[in-house]
Amino acid sequence: MTTELLEQAAWAALDEVVDPELDEPITDLGFVRSLTVTPAGVVTVHLRLPTSFCAPNFAYLMVSDAKDVLSRLPQANEVVVMLDDHHDSDRINRGIAADAGYQGTFGIEAARDLDDLRLTFRRKAHTAAVERALGALLRSDPGRREESLHEVTIGELPAERATEALLRRREAIGLSCAGTERVLVDDHGNPYPAEEIPLRLRFARSVRISIEGNAHFCRGLLRTRYPDSTRDHAFSSTQDT
Repeated sequence: MTTELLEQAAWAALDEVVDPELDEPITDLGFVRSLTVTPAGVVTVHLRLPTSFCAPNFAYLMVSDAKDVLSRLPQANEVVVMLDDHHDSDRINRGIAADAGYQGTFGIEAARDLDDLRLTFRRKAHTAAVERALGALLRSDPGRREESLHEVTIGELPAERATEALLRRREAIGLSCAGTERVLVDDHGNPYPAEEIPLRLRFARSVRISIEGNAHFCRGLLRTRYPDSTRDHAFSSTQDT
């Protein structure tokens, strides 16, 4: 494989890495500062964040996930992922380079397991995805009322990106994606009773608005901190999708 093809594969792999709080790929957010590939198959990536004081656990999660997806590329003989301009950059970079893991990197400060943190944000993303998918359903079927949404199954959702995203979120938290499964369910796949639907929809809407608002805010901060960030994230392979 040529260096050009490996670079393309590396960008595609990074498209899979999602900011845990914003629920968007780091490539779309402009968090990939640079990506280089050598003829020897060494892939080097520098990441950046909107501020120097972003939560260290979020920062570590993204750097760790980036190294994991790149290391799975069979043509990548060596992977180096580094976080720039963060107050814990040195610590995180040392831990990632040594494959020390989250607790090995932060020691007693890592009171919460990284997998638990990842699951918390995946569940949050699932809640927002439910609201988007059901909103798309209501727009496609003006005669349907919110009160009936507790009965909606995955198979009734329109075939569009909101539904595809919901299926990915369900799979990520271990829920069935069968067409007969209810859409409005809790984190363990249990359907909500009809009387709770208005409350659950309001909560899901607030989660979705919070995620989208934070993403917009972070993009603004990134552009302020790194005026060239718009140009850099244009190299993402998701830009044409």
